[in-house]
Amino acid sequence: MEASTYSPVGNIGTLMSLNDDTLQEILQSYDDFCAAAKSLLNGSRDLSFEHDFFSHVQTLCKHGLRSLARDYFLRSLEETFEKNGASRFWRHFENYSKIEEDLYKIDEDEIQTVLCNALEEICLEKENQEKCLLMLVHALQSYVDNLSNEKPNFDVGKDYLFSKYQLVVSSMLMANLPPHFPKVLHFYFKGRLEELNIVIDGEWNEENERPDRDKMHLDEKSKYRTGEMDIDECYSQDKFSENNKLVKNIGKVVCDLRNLGFTSMTEDAYASAIFMLLKAKVHDLAGDDYRSSVLDSIKGWIQVVPLQFLNALLAYLGDSISFVQHSPGTESPLASQPSSGYFGTSTPSSGLIRWKLRLEYFAYETLQDLRIAKLFEIIVDYPDSSPAIEDLKQCLKYTGQHSKLVESFLSALRYPLTYCGCLNQ
Repeated sequence: MEASTYSPVGNIGTLMSLNDDTLQEILQSYDDFCAAAKSLLNGSRDLSFEHDFFSHVQTLCKHGLRSLARDYFLRSLEETFEKNGASRFWRHFENYSKIEEDLYKIDEDEIQTVLCNALEEICLEKENQEKCLLMLVHALQSYVDNLSNEKPNFDVGKDYLFSKYQLVVSSMLMANLPPHFPKVLHFYFKGRLEELNIVIDGEWNEENERPDRDKMHLDEKSKYRTGEMDIDECYSQDKFSENNKLVKNIGKVVCDLRNLGFTSMTEDAYASAIFMLLKAKVHDLAGDDYRSSVLDSIKGWIQVVPLQFLNALLAYLGDSISFVQHSPGTESPLASQPSSGYFGTSTPSSGLIRWKLRLEYFAYETLQDLRIAKLFEIIVDYPDSSPAIEDLKQCLKYTGQHSKLVESFLSALRYPLTYCGCLNQ
């Protein structure tokens, strides 16, 4: 690599050693290069501009000014992206600056439309800029390839320049990130998961109401109710495949967000939405009815809804392992053990297994807390409340949070004594 070529001092030294005609050629070529670069970045697709651009880059490279062309173009990309990409993108979300204060006014369908339109616009801008950057790569690399006595130069390679550009995009967006944007993402995924849940529940209820269901369907119903449905069997159903329209739409949003550098924030958003939906489902199934077991139904729902979604999403994204450790509480003791209950011929990915364990642990903990909070009523209702007690026993087996039960039990014993004392006064 030519050290002088990539330093300002080296460039100045090169220029000072040239005659007037050569200097004039360089100055003219640089001015024309800047004009052609500006035209390309502003959206011009005139083939003459592309030809001139290539030619001017070659001239600058010939005089040892590769770094000048490269750095100018990267700066121009940054300025154009700030104007036509980042600034426009964040303006889409200005109306949600008080999202925490106006929770009751949130229109999740509106958020979906705004987010999708904003992502489509900025990703198109980024795609066009990457095409322009690729022209620079080809021009720089073409000059290097034509020099048989020069070693390959990493600084003009595609990987290097594209990684620099990606860093520019991510840094600029994160530097201007509004504090309410993570909440916007959360409500987007919350709305889409609730939509998926409604579709699945509707299909399931419709299937349950059909009087002419054959033996196979009845067996499937039994599997769902008892939580024995195999993860592979769930994922083999066409309506929950990666081609599902809803999941593809969500996957497209996730891909676009990743492309802009929001990978971690995106995973945080859909993970929190999944756990919120699961918590609501546990509360809905459990309620104040202590005379029937609900734990297996909760586990069955986990298989059918969130794991269906995660499997299809990870397949769409091409991820074999992708999960976020957002389950409240401690790690499930099952996390280091192989999962039992997979009857399919193929083994689910380790990422899906870990998601399953964390979702189940969160469900155990949520149901456990609900039952402990109503421990006095459960005790009073015994033996009719035996199913709720059995669920609580199973939850404590996996969470290991027996101290919560002891504290609540002592409080339940004190309550009647305190109440009786008040009556005697």
